[in-house]
Amino acid sequence: MYFKIGLENGVEGRSLAWVLDHPGCFAYGQDGHDALHHLPAAIQNYIDWIALHDHQPWLRRPEAELEADEIWEVYTIDEDYELAEEGYQVDAWFRHDWRPLTELDIERGLKLLAWSRADLLKSVRGLSQETLDAGQPGERWSIANILKHVGGAEWWYLDRLALAFPREEVPSDPFERLEKVRTHLLKTLPGLAGSRQVVGIDGEFWSSRKLLRRAIWHERDHTFHIRKLI
Repeated sequence: MYFKIGLENGVEGRSLAWVLDHPGCFAYGQDGHDALHHLPAAIQNYIDWIALHDHQPWLRRPEAELEADEIWEVYTIDEDYELAEEGYQVDAWFRHDWRPLTELDIERGLKLLAWSRADLLKSVRGLSQETLDAGQPGERWSIANILKHVGGAEWWYLDRLALAFPREEVPSDPFERLEKVRTHLLKTLPGLAGSRQVVGIDGEFWSSRKLLRRAIWHERDHTFHIRKLI
């Protein structure tokens, strides 16, 4: 089975390999070669994850060595959109992100979002408020703030395409935020089938496909993160 791979270098000092046709399937590495080296195991874990929920997984393990089809070097810009050492980080825009989402993409995406959210909530089930709010050694955020970040980022992805509800309506409580933003995304996503809309905002491009790619990746990434903390 052939996999389209996007390689994003410079993600917080690491490289991130994306399996572009399968949102939520990714691997990190110290550099691009290392990320690609870790990708087969990530693909197998992704296949196993789907198989837990669906009797007919829609992908198979790769039979050949994986190579990057696209490579993006992360860079930073200032308020004048000039390259800068500090400022706004411009993350990957792959040629693949231009492709409109199909109805099948959305059908699968809705399943992946449901499974990913269930995993996230399961990872924090039973934790006391004290544990949720406690600082973590060497970490920027508490678990509660990681949850708020997941919901806030998902709202922000929607906002890039002018699809979000007003910012002042974003709940402060992490669980209420997760629920409200996700409900809005699930209502919005089916209407994006076939959309060719691409928006340039704050120095980077966004599309429906990029929105789905990043939303599923981001939640799964932080679910793995939380599991390591507890």
